[in-house]
Amino acid sequence: MTDAPPLVLDIDGTLTRPEGGIDPRVFEPVRDWPAPVVLATGKAFPYPVALCTFIPIEERVIAENGGIAHVNDEVLVHGDRQRTTAAIEAFQDAGGDLGWGDVDLVNRWRETEVAIRLDADEELLREVAAEHGLEVVDTGYAFHLKQPDMSKGLMLERVAERMGYEPSAFVAIGDSENDVSTFERAGRSFAPANADERALAAADVVLEGAHADGTLDTLARLRAE
Repeated sequence: MTDAPPLVLDIDGTLTRPEGGIDPRVFEPVRDWPAPVVLATGKAFPYPVALCTFIPIEERVIAENGGIAHVNDEVLVHGDRQRTTAAIEAFQDAGGDLGWGDVDLVNRWRETEVAIRLDADEELLREVAAEHGLEVVDTGYAFHLKQPDMSKGLMLERVAERMGYEPSAFVAIGDSENDVSTFERAGRSFAPANADERALAAADVVLEGAHADGTLDTLARLRAE
């Protein structure tokens, strides 16, 4: 392969095993990819940065569903945590529970949005979100309360510009509703078999393999082109 495309890779459901946790088989092909790799996730900012460190690859990340990113020693922030904090306070005042217990490691380092367990009161959460001009995204792992003008795809535009690429130069792999905006901007998009309905409908290619199996198959296919 002479002209490898840059990659934008989701993490959960895409680089992970079915039972959860990073599939260690992805480390080598991601580390050795002959073009830039961006990790794009709904997780809090430190998580993808840490994963880049341990693979290891350069810390190019989009986190918190596009609320914050890091590229070329620059941190890009779009989301406003104060708005989501006010909405969460209203949610809790109305009896809602984020569901993570007293030590909330899911949101402790989150800067631009808030994540809520999937067994939370979804109707109440969506009602409060609407009252505060926010939206709720179901990633299959949590509900994310965020600004409606914030997405992985929009942040990819900013990250790609700083890398000297058009977003359409990227190949995207993802499995969830929050990856659709990335698929819309990338040149090609792939969804593993475990992807949710919106990601499956938006992807250019639906893979036979699920979770990391699908991603590994895609990377091998791209290397063979």
